[in-house]
Amino acid sequence: MAKLTRRTIVRLAAAAAGATLMPRAAAAQQRIVLNDASRLSPTPVARHWVVGDDPETAFVERLRREMKEARAGNRAFVVGGARHSMGGQSLYRNATAATFETKLCELDTAARTYRTHAGSRWIYLLQELDRAGFSPAVMQSNADFATAGTLSVNAHGWPVPFGPFGATVRSFRLMLADGTIVTCSPTENAELYGLAQGGYGLFGVILDMVVDMVPNALLRPTNELMPAGEFSPRFVAAIDGDPTVQMAYGRLSVARRDFLRQALMITYRPVPNQPARLPPVSAGGLMSSASREIFRAQIGSETGKRARWAAETVGNPAISSGIATRSTLMNEPVANLAGRDPLRTDILHEYFVAPDRFDAFLTACREVILRSRQDLLNVTLRYVKADAVSALSYAPVPRIAAVMLFSQSVTPEAEADMLAMTEALIERVIAIGGSFYLPYRLHARRDQVERAYPGVARFVAKKREIDPGLLFRNTMWDVYFA
Repeated sequence: MAKLTRRTIVRLAAAAAGATLMPRAAAAQQRIVLNDASRLSPTPVARHWVVGDDPETAFVERLRREMKEARAGNRAFVVGGARHSMGGQSLYRNATAATFETKLCELDTAARTYRTHAGSRWIYLLQELDRAGFSPAVMQSNADFATAGTLSVNAHGWPVPFGPFGATVRSFRLMLADGTIVTCSPTENAELYGLAQGGYGLFGVILDMVVDMVPNALLRPTNELMPAGEFSPRFVAAIDGDPTVQMAYGRLSVARRDFLRQALMITYRPVPNQPARLPPVSAGGLMSSASREIFRAQIGSETGKRARWAAETVGNPAISSGIATRSTLMNEPVANLAGRDPLRTDILHEYFVAPDRFDAFLTACREVILRSRQDLLNVTLRYVKADAVSALSYAPVPRIAAVMLFSQSVTPEAEADMLAMTEALIERVIAIGGSFYLPYRLHARRDQVERAYPGVARFVAKKREIDPGLLFRNTMWDVYFA
């Protein structure tokens, strides 16, 4: 027998330990971690199912099976598309996560509607509708996202005079927690119709939907520079008083020396003598003439912010007519603005205020944001028509939406500062009768959510009634509602 030396004992022990730990190591290597657009929400999931272009019958059967297995394993079931939310609204720890990446577009030109699958991306739908001379009535301002995600957050866009996307959805099919499929519309399962619009996937899985479309058109912009205090009445007057305006938005200067004191209003009207054949939809959209480099040069730079404002208000209108089709204007990829610095991330905020409280909102922003350490790169202003259907309506009356993009350092200190700034700004917005958008960082207090959204108590009660086992959960449910 070989001599049992100390070295041999150590080797045998190491081998035994390796054999014991190998299954755990293998399991650790197989762990699936998903994230969202903030890059601040890494979430391990138990299972990730990427849904491709499966035949409908096979897809429905697989969906029921995945939900059943998740329920049997005491796991949540959560669905996502592009996962562009920023606080885990399409994520849940140790859940079964499904990512929809499907395509479907069936047009009914007589009814001016299209039927689309939950996972269809807007960039695909723009192309399909464009071939027939149509355009989505409403969509998100970027074309990378999935249609069911747009309905689940009830996003709005900058076509006017519309409310949120849900107002243009005539019906959708929803799979409930028990596998039942129901059709929801203003006349059929009307309560679910309102709950699932901006319901963040908490009531079921949206399968497909029938949505309004409008004729495409070649549009020309009108640019008007003005003091920010004049923007609100002029913006509303242009939208309410001129039926030829099809799209409209505004910008605010973010340079500190005149912070939110200058505004640019852009309205789009059809060009006279529309061509018999419109140019095909192309990529580009709003930022095609303002280079990404100019936009990104604003980070930490007052000079960069002034240069960007000069480019948008003077340079771009001087060198380009801005004429484009309605569909091309909406065909804006996220990559046109996306940052590439791994030490920073882009964080969105959005606030909704009545037009007559817009000046008070600007005052609140100047006082709160300038006291923080956050770097505001952009403010886009849009019009949102009143929404009386969705249970969590952010616009119970017509409101101006202010979409803000911040560049945030990826550090605990910056995250804490962002939380404090967000909480303070939300408080000021609620005080003037406004609301804030839920798909972003979960930095609001629960009492702020309840005050901005008076329908929360009913929303939560119906959730527990329709999904008593809480199969459909996400991180936002735990933070704001559970």
